[in-house]
Amino acid sequence: QVQLVESGGGLVQAGGSLRLSCAASGRTFSSRVMGWFRQAPGKEREFVAAILWSGPSTYYADSVKGRFTISRENAKNTVYLQMNSLKPEDTAVYYCAAGGELVRDAERYFAWGQGTQVTVSS
Repeated sequence: QVQLVESGGGLVQAGGSLRLSCAASGRTFSSRVMGWFRQAPGKEREFVAAILWSGPSTYYADSVKGRFTISRENAKNTVYLQMNSLKPEDTAVYYCAAGGELVRDAERYFAWGQGTQVTVSS
């Protein structure tokens, strides 16, 4: 299957920016969609954004629309999440995932990275 490795997390002040990367390897041809999810302690895993490997289609959660941008670099098998105007409520472990459809449901994705911590201080 696909192996995914996230990087780029860290500590940032409210209003700041952070860029996450997700490098895919292995059977990358098995996935049509790459997504970003996040999970805070005591809360359910939450959809953030998703993008097709081919074509322009993207999908964002309302909570991040206008602040976050998902993009891809196909030659490097890498997906990015540019996070601007960060808020304390964005604090979570961020995961990238591989799937077949532009959907919000975590159960629809079949491969996951280990996650990277994003902490936004006020």
